Amino acid sequence: MLKSIHHIAIICSDYEASKAFYVDKLGLEIVAETYRKDRDSHKLDLALNGRYVIELFSFPNPPERVTRPEAAGLRHLAFAVDDVDRAVSKLLEKGITAETVRTDPETGKRFTFFSDPDGLPLELYEA
Repeated sequence: MLKSIHHIAIICSDYEASKAFYVDKLGLEIVAETYRKDRDSHKLDLALNGRYVIELFSFPNPPERVTRPEAAGLRHLAFAVDDVDRAVSKLLEKGITAETVRTDPETGKRFTFFSDPDGLPLELYEA
């Protein structure tokens, strides 16, 4: 029945800051950008390596995330990387700090977390 995950939708509180974070710092590509005047809402379609993956929305006065990371709903968004240490270094060059790199005891894979401008937990997972 299901074929694949089509995209992930993220609601941000500061559209320009989040757009700069996902595009300029993380390197996602803009597929389309729309402003919906009737909703006072921006929608930014983003791709990673040519594959559409994220819809970034802004709405006036969105409620804050309840807790981190164990609130009901999306816990975090994980990005696969070849080398976690190299990816963390690239984040640091762009002013983004990550947690200490850990190893998943079940898989033996290395990972770390960092946050977007709204505190959404993002993960780098060595694949």
